[in-house]
Amino acid sequence: MLTDIEAMRLNFMLKNDNKVLEIPIVKIRPNKAQPRKTFDETELAALSTSISENGILQPLSVRKISAAEYELVAGERRLRASVLAGLRKVPCIVLKCSEKESAIYALLENLQRSDLGIFEEARGISKLIRRYGLTQEEAANRLGKSQSTIANKLRLLRLTYEEQEWIVNAGLTERHARALLRIEDDALRHEALSKIISENLNTSQTDELVGILINSVPKTIKSKGTSKAVIKDLRIFLNTINKAIDTMRLAGIDAQSNKKDTDNFIEYTIRIPKRHQKPDAEKTA
Repeated sequence: MLTDIEAMRLNFMLKNDNKVLEIPIVKIRPNKAQPRKTFDETELAALSTSISENGILQPLSVRKISAAEYELVAGERRLRASVLAGLRKVPCIVLKCSEKESAIYALLENLQRSDLGIFEEARGISKLIRRYGLTQEEAANRLGKSQSTIANKLRLLRLTYEEQEWIVNAGLTERHARALLRIEDDALRHEALSKIISENLNTSQTDELVGILINSVPKTIKSKGTSKAVIKDLRIFLNTINKAIDTMRLAGIDAQSNKKDTDNFIEYTIRIPKRHQKPDAEKTA
């Protein structure tokens, strides 16, 4: 059974005579629907060297958009590497396809590459849906994925752009990102992400951390017109207080704390001297 991308390729083959033309690079315009925004410079340099020595083994795919211009359908890495290699013309197959077909084909080509970033993929799917008015189900059918998979991919875009950058730069996985989505509070999610990166937490540890944080957030329960704050797990807050006191003591500050439990409260009394006390080692030196 043909996959969506194989079916599309076959459709293009039937619609085109597949003649390879040498087209000047200056006449080829990038594909506006290209989902990939970052390209590995080392890989491009290696591909450029290969092209210089062996030429382009697989022609680029383009579509004609005017008498003097073509739009790239597939092969942006080869095009960029060709520019680096100093080529003026590249071999291309001119496809007879619509702008919509071109966008879908470009996305499909990139989705089959394992190094396409999780947010690049999500943004590509989102752009495809918005530009051509597709439903998630229609997009799923076009891309050969389930509707739930498409929905989960799109949910990743609820993370802020800054959070997305942190996740990408830290090399975190899609499962890390999806776990973070469970935290609705922006500040708490930001704090969790910082901890995940600094402590190099794996996905299981991340799920555990997120669960603790979610259970630590006050939740409002409305009953008979009144609101009651419920905190399921206070450990993370108490640990923060204890760590702060320990840090001050290590710095030579004689901070004192006293914890008292009552039926309704956990009461902390912290005493911090106004004047800095030198550590014992310095006093006896």
